[in-house]
Amino acid sequence: MAERRLKTLEDVRRYLAHLIKSIESDQIEATKGGRLAYIASILIRAIEGSELEKRVSELEKIQKRS
Repeated sequence: MAERRLKTLEDVRRYLAHLIKSIESDQIEATKGGRLAYIASILIRAIEGSELEKRVSELEKIQKRS
């Protein structure tokens, strides 16, 4: 599998779609695919947490200016 940059939720969504297709076409073993999907789900939570942290920080800056 080619190296992928998974920086956004959309990147991870595309990766998971590719992973499903690869499993269905027997290009990747289901066990390995399951492990990769699990890791991707962890990455999703990390990205969501990072985005939330940025939003809270921006709101705090706005609040301090008021």
